[in-house]
Amino acid sequence: MASSELISTMSTTDLVPLLDSDESLYMIDVREPDEVTEWQIPGVHNIPLASLESRIGELPRDGHLVVICAAGTRAEQGAQILASHRIPSSVLAGGMRSWASTYDVVTGGFGGATVVQVRRRGKGCLSYVIGSGTTCVVIDPSLEVERYGQIAAEHRWTITHVLDTHLHADHISGARELVATSGAALWLNPSDPFAFDFEPLADGRIIDLAPGVQLSVSAVSVPGHTEGSTMYQLGDSAIFTGDTLFLESVGRPDLADQAEPFAHNLYRSLHERILPLRDEIMVFPAHYGPGVPVRSGQFVASPLGSLRTSLKALTLSEGDFVAWAIANVKDRPPNYQRMVLINAGRARVDAEAAEMELGPNRCAIA
Repeated sequence: MASSELISTMSTTDLVPLLDSDESLYMIDVREPDEVTEWQIPGVHNIPLASLESRIGELPRDGHLVVICAAGTRAEQGAQILASHRIPSSVLAGGMRSWASTYDVVTGGFGGATVVQVRRRGKGCLSYVIGSGTTCVVIDPSLEVERYGQIAAEHRWTITHVLDTHLHADHISGARELVATSGAALWLNPSDPFAFDFEPLADGRIIDLAPGVQLSVSAVSVPGHTEGSTMYQLGDSAIFTGDTLFLESVGRPDLADQAEPFAHNLYRSLHERILPLRDEIMVFPAHYGPGVPVRSGQFVASPLGSLRTSLKALTLSEGDFVAWAIANVKDRPPNYQRMVLINAGRARVDAEAAEMELGPNRCAIA
């Protein structure tokens, strides 16, 4: 068999369903260790390209091998090395660059509405389309806005409102572009420094999706991660917490260089606006970190009652919480200052936008 017949190509979209269904999947990331430590697909085995030849004996001969690198070139070279040992493999097309823009969705019913969770797998970004009857709203859209239009069309919904939970620092918001293409209303919190036209939010504002189905602005004032952090509540069934509360931690308070006062604000936001809610309400965050399992067909979400006991941060006193938050913030998102300017409307989206977004999100306290 020719070596070329031992090498195939796999798209990142094809990889997603295999991550939790193919027990023979064996992913080899041939980048250098510091690159992999910085950002990786969960479950990879890091064997740098220069070491691959000498470590062939470590590889399973009956596995489904997928070779990964930053953009594809080193993975191709790695696959050639495997082929020279008669080991078949697939090269992940576009590598981590393509992984950054790989999505899947999960759909389910809450509070009389249909919730579609859009997961940007390479960034850990979560956005939502919430619809009932003939209308829907979109929360925290990423820049590839055609996805939200497709979801709305599949459900025969009209997008009436586009909402962001806060001024994002780790990725470029698609809110303004989605408004431009859909004709929807843009609702934002004026406490964040947006420099373009939008409908200012206030506590208690309601979007009627269908008779008896309401999405409410449950807390327009949950400062801590940003001054304008906002939450949206779907009846008594679900709350969309943005970067205020995650499944594995809480939002970092240091991105505006006011870590201590923002940490105090964050504590009060958590204890006055979220924790009084009932245990059964489902928490839908705007991000997830590498320690959160992501499985096809299952929401990245948790009942609030489970988070009360699993997250140590929610059990601390205010003083201890502030000290913990300040001590545990680590590397800030790459290019976050530039992305804040873009999302605030104070800088243009340019050809470098996709490059700026590469890498994981770093919006939670580690």
